[in-house]
Amino acid sequence: SKWIGAYNFKRLFSSTEFLRLLVNTLKLSGYNLLWSFFPPIILALLLNRVRSAKIKRNAQLVFYLPYFISTIVLAGMIRLFFSPVGPINAIFGTSIDFMSESKWFRSLYIGSGIWQTIGWSSIIYTSTLAGVSQDLIEAAKIDGATNRQILFKIKIPMIMPSVTICTFLTLTNGFKMFDQNLSLTGGDPGKQSQLLALNIYDTFYARSGPQWKGIGQAKAVVFFLLVIIIALVQLRATSSKEVQQ
Repeated sequence: SKWIGAYNFKRLFSSTEFLRLLVNTLKLSGYNLLWSFFPPIILALLLNRVRSAKIKRNAQLVFYLPYFISTIVLAGMIRLFFSPVGPINAIFGTSIDFMSESKWFRSLYIGSGIWQTIGWSSIIYTSTLAGVSQDLIEAAKIDGATNRQILFKIKIPMIMPSVTICTFLTLTNGFKMFDQNLSLTGGDPGKQSQLLALNIYDTFYARSGPQWKGIGQAKAVVFFLLVIIIALVQLRATSSKEVQQ
């Protein structure tokens, strides 16, 4: 064997394909984080206004159900509904191949991620909102605080520990997206929809030759360090906003 030092890393960062995969993964994780943050909080705020415990419980169950669906099954359902001869095209009288156009398959990835995330994160936010002191809210109202001020100055700061947890899980899951990427598009067309986790797998197992094992290991190391750094930055950023109770 021959010691090649940092050659694989040098080759990696000079590869336009790897940089494109990195950008794709970062963008998709950012979209997932954005759209998996606001909808669950809005849903939690609406559920928190429901007085009936039974209705609230049933609503939480309905929104939580998608989390139990296997990602493989979810991807199969999406492929079925959005195929050129599927129900969506039949309803609108079109024949769009949603899996072959970047503007569509990116939206499908984000939409499926939101569908699976919104349930469990909204339950966490609802539970945390229920623990916000009503005396504190009533005191703010007496002092003339508006609903908007109560939301942004009291409720959201009080649920920041839950925001830290949900943001961390959503962000890391977005980076580690593998089974959904494999089963939904498999990286097609022409690896345009491929994300970094699936590409690392392909580098190890879909290509022959020891040189690809080294490049795959370099990708895995860079991927690991990237996730750790971004996760630590996110944890520090959101933790600093938490209110000491």
